[in-house]
Amino acid sequence: MIQPVTCPICDKQLPPAASDSPCFPFCSVRCKQIDLSRWLDGKYAVVEDLTPDRLMLELTDPDDLPPE
Repeated sequence: MIQPVTCPICDKQLPPAASDSPCFPFCSVRCKQIDLSRWLDGKYAVVEDLTPDRLMLELTDPDDLPPE
């Protein structure tokens, strides 16, 4: 069974046509702004170094990546 898409902030279930929304993957502008605020406050972080070579590998075939 296909899992319904939910907002990553409030877990509200999104309708099937939500992917056309400018707020997607969020349910509302409010949730989108909460997410942005969390990034700006440093609550989220990208912790893995991403070199240009690794990025190209991930974009072409993630299964070919060497273990970390």
